[in-house]
Amino acid sequence: MTGRTADPVLVEIVEGTLASVEKEVETAIARTARSPMIRDAHDFRAGIHDVRMRKLTGRSYSALVQPVVRDFPVDTMRPGDVFFHNDVYLSEGGIGHLPDLCVTVPVFHEGEVVAFVQAFGHHDDIGGAVPGSMPSHARSAFEEGLMVPPIKLWDQGVPNRAALTIMTRNSRMPDSLAGDLDAECSACLMGARRLGELFGRYGREAVEVCFDAIVGKTTETFRRELLAKIPEGVHVWEDYAEHDGVDEPRLHAQRITLTVDHSADTPLTIDFTGTSPQAKGPINHAGDYADGVFLKKWLAPILRNLADTPERMAQLDVNEGVVPLIKMVFPEKGTLLTPIFPAPTNARTFVILRLLGVLAGVLAKATGGRMPADQETIRYTGVYGESDDGPYLMREVLGGGSGGRWYADGEDTIHVVPDSRNIPVEFAEARWPFRVERLGLAVDSGGPGEFRGGLGYDKHIRMLRDASFMSIADRSILSCWGVNGGRAGRPFQVTVDGVEMEGLVDDFPVRAGQVIRIRTTGGGGWGSPYDRPAETVAADVRDGKVSFEGAREDYGVVLTGTRDSVVVDAEATERLRERLRETRPPAFFDRGPGYPKLSGGLPYAEVDTV
Repeated sequence: MTGRTADPVLVEIVEGTLASVEKEVETAIARTARSPMIRDAHDFRAGIHDVRMRKLTGRSYSALVQPVVRDFPVDTMRPGDVFFHNDVYLSEGGIGHLPDLCVTVPVFHEGEVVAFVQAFGHHDDIGGAVPGSMPSHARSAFEEGLMVPPIKLWDQGVPNRAALTIMTRNSRMPDSLAGDLDAECSACLMGARRLGELFGRYGREAVEVCFDAIVGKTTETFRRELLAKIPEGVHVWEDYAEHDGVDEPRLHAQRITLTVDHSADTPLTIDFTGTSPQAKGPINHAGDYADGVFLKKWLAPILRNLADTPERMAQLDVNEGVVPLIKMVFPEKGTLLTPIFPAPTNARTFVILRLLGVLAGVLAKATGGRMPADQETIRYTGVYGESDDGPYLMREVLGGGSGGRWYADGEDTIHVVPDSRNIPVEFAEARWPFRVERLGLAVDSGGPGEFRGGLGYDKHIRMLRDASFMSIADRSILSCWGVNGGRAGRPFQVTVDGVEMEGLVDDFPVRAGQVIRIRTTGGGGWGSPYDRPAETVAADVRDGKVSFEGAREDYGVVLTGTRDSVVVDAEATERLRERLRETRPPAFFDRGPGYPKLSGGLPYAEVDTV
């Protein structure tokens, strides 16, 4: 670059244009895609990168451009080219499992590539051993579906029909897959035209100087406002996935040793040494590529919780500017984060979601608890079988409750993927052979605390035809931990006519008339539940979020009356809370009752001394 100073007005224009183009691409995909997972659940996102492969937008995380540029040098690209890949081990860490399909389109100005528009999302089916391409008992990537390294899917505006035919032939939902790919390719091409107009209006040099300013602002803001709040030193924490689909349930550790040195050019070092060996089953994540650049951007949003206010936190974008602030140290090949091909990866969410919690936990220890409690806001459940229209697959990504925070309760039934949602009941019942008899909040699921954890879903599905149930879910034994005296939330649970399911299920038979009951995780609580105002607990009971029994057992609040006319017995509450503070004193971390039942992992007393 020339070293020119960016015009601050133009920086605002460019930054706004990038956000607008990204939103327009995502809106176009949502309106034109075919599959419920993309169109209705919105399990996808777009991203804009410059020619140096830096992510410029901060609205959502996205995949990487590095694998495309590695295999197709920039000077060989032409207008109208569209690149595609989903190969986990050839994605430089940007793709976690095969159902995530990635489309990349170069942006041109005066015949040269100046940027990239990208979209990637979770698609219904890309082949493999089970419908949905997420076999929970897979021992190899070859069981998980069709692997496609970076290819040119469109060549100067002409689709590669052979490649499209191969991909749709391998899918159980070929029409949905073809429609989704058309939507994503067309939307990214549209986005590339919009960005090309920006370069045409202001010139390449001026726009690229603004790109530098946008990325640099993030670097400086994170260093000054957030990282400065973390005390220097070495801090350690680990957390666990509870099963891998193959071995018996046990603790699969993800450990972070965080070293903070404010005088260094790279002030944060995240060392994953101590992470468990790669699993036989599909919970591995290939994160040790491209210096861990995907994981840096994936984990960085946790740092925003250090902002002075929630309003300021919401203003902070996560783009490539966070990358220079973080150094990652990976263990040798052969761990959960450094798996060796062809280790399976389709349930890698168990690891990458847990890493968000591990970083939050280590920062909570470092900052005296100024981090949210734990959450587990993604899991896949669904049914598949035969309807009058032929084979069907209903798969839903149901969220859960987020952790309580130092200033507020956790949010109910949220999803880690931006703008995602559950599948509307009316749509589901019109399309598939079942009825949704209940969709509400799971009472008492949020972890008790001064600030309560958010609640999970309570969903009941009655099958109208025989079908098979599937589930890819963690936190069915372990709970989302509470912090700073808060208690753990309730874990994930599924029952079929009263029979409890494991978290990982491929094909459990469900008969017509049987009811599938799904309760998703509640977030952990923050602060001692005995410090939550009794009237606030009473309001929770009136709202149906806490039961009378939960108010008494979890919060020490004695209530009388009915749900519509709850009354606090102040004297009895004070006596009960005094007794509970002695018999059940709050701990800094509370993992819940499932933790001691599994083997492995560090005892709490040893975590600080690793």
